[in-house]
Amino acid sequence: MEADSGSKEDMVGIEEFLIEREKEHALRRLKPKDYTQEGKIYLDGRVYYDFSSNDYLGLAGHPRVKAEAKKIIEQLGSSASASRLLSGDFKFYHLLEERVAQLVGKEKALIFNSGYQANLGLISALCRRGDVIFLDRLSHASIIDGVLLSGAKFFRFRHNDLSHLEFLLRKERRKFKNALIVSESNFSMDGDQPDLNGLVQLKEKFNCWLMLDEAHSFGIFGENGAGMAEEEGLSSRVEIIMATFGKALGSFGAFVAGSSKLIEFLVNASRSFIYSTALPPAVVASNLIALSLLEEEPWRRKILLENSSFFREELRKKGLEVRGSTQIVPLVLGEIEKAIQLSQYLFEKGYWVFPIRYPTVPEKEARLRFSLSYHHSRNLLESLIAEISSFFDGS
Repeated sequence: MEADSGSKEDMVGIEEFLIEREKEHALRRLKPKDYTQEGKIYLDGRVYYDFSSNDYLGLAGHPRVKAEAKKIIEQLGSSASASRLLSGDFKFYHLLEERVAQLVGKEKALIFNSGYQANLGLISALCRRGDVIFLDRLSHASIIDGVLLSGAKFFRFRHNDLSHLEFLLRKERRKFKNALIVSESNFSMDGDQPDLNGLVQLKEKFNCWLMLDEAHSFGIFGENGAGMAEEEGLSSRVEIIMATFGKALGSFGAFVAGSSKLIEFLVNASRSFIYSTALPPAVVASNLIALSLLEEEPWRRKILLENSSFFREELRKKGLEVRGSTQIVPLVLGEIEKAIQLSQYLFEKGYWVFPIRYPTVPEKEARLRFSLSYHHSRNLLESLIAEISSFFDGS
């Protein structure tokens, strides 16, 4: 037997991959913290203002949410200990599903363990060879992976370009029996939104289903915080809504909402649901409390959106390239080196915000992505704007 000529790492190119990423300033590293509290990060005796969190409404540390989690841990322990199809199901899990389905205007909903698992499990189950999927070019990785896993033919239309989508639909739709259009309602790296009414019109014109990823809209937009479909009065015309509990609701998990038949189908066909241990009981209980707070404290999202608009417009007045129109505020800098420099400068000043780089965003579009929270006061934002201005004045 011949001796090994190299390690497994060499065989799959691990070292070369890491070296290349390092050269491109694209090597990701973990940055552990000590603890967080009310929009602040505590690390090695210093305090940083957190502009990278998705805790948009500041509910992660809400006293009622924490109290409920503690109570349920005492009653039921720390884990569901099985998938929901075995012994990991509880009656109040169904209550959560009923409440979110009612909120987003659908017949039923199904809880998943994360937004990634929800998108992966939904798309890969719903679509297969012989079907076609049309998705926005800037779709989240979980959507792309679900599409690839499905085996369906797919076409990516230019970002928020409905004329390009219509061109693809005219050219390709008739070749397939079933068709799905997928879009986010608030794109996580650009903070912008699609023409939802236009999407609905196209899906109806070409006999498609429309799936809307409301991960970064749920809890923020709409009269009741149900998301952009509610905001635009289009909930009944969107077949599938996916949203998460780990962003505006400050907890963990996700759900898919749609028709009763769709949910029954997913219970039987979605592998990421079937073969996963259910969410911990304390997490599901926390989600229920967070939903109640969404209804009881609508001023949280009002303040968040007002401050987000202020922050974005003030940066634009400085001549900076700022995109979007939501609580996600991307400051586009182009070259990754510039994004790294600004991130390091702000870190030294006490602001926790990291550069977003290729392949998460297109090449030459590196940016700092400011995720605003209810915890960010107007005074804090003014101080941050001043520091950003100082950086550019001195560079």
